[in-house]
Amino acid sequence: MPLLTLRHYPDPILRQKAKTVDLKDPRLAGIVRDLFETMYHESGVGLAANQVGLDLNLAVIDCSGGEDGNAKLVLINPVVLATTGTVEEDEGCLSFPGVRAVARRGERCRVRAVDLEGRAYEVEAGGLLGKALQHETDHLSGKLFIDHLTLASRASVEGKLKQMKKDAKPGKSGARA
Repeated sequence: MPLLTLRHYPDPILRQKAKTVDLKDPRLAGIVRDLFETMYHESGVGLAANQVGLDLNLAVIDCSGGEDGNAKLVLINPVVLATTGTVEEDEGCLSFPGVRAVARRGERCRVRAVDLEGRAYEVEAGGLLGKALQHETDHLSGKLFIDHLTLASRASVEGKLKQMKKDAKPGKSGARA
């Protein structure tokens, strides 16, 4: 299974709203497989398609690290229906290597999505899964975890973010969608 290339901040695709997925796309199962494989390789718990340069409203999540087949979630065209409460916790992102900071998120969230078989479903969660659901659906709307940082956390990572912008290589591509 080929590994996909992660896009890092400040790649512009990370700020784009992803396009609706056509459930009849014959490439869809292969793309989902590649997203999971890439996510596991990078030791992540979630990965949005735009993080690998694909302009698709699609994400995968597995908070078990591949240990529990029932923990795998495919989120096609997901929508956050509700969030409740507020929690401030340490968070990171595969598109921000080496950057971790305290982000403010909903304590719980409810998301509606479609699975790979085209079935609509809803999932409600708190904890790591709730955070991952919010994080990945945000990616698909062009929002990044740094948009949720507390003021103190934002100040603590500002230097790293400036360096990432400085180190960015213009014209990098290779996306398929």
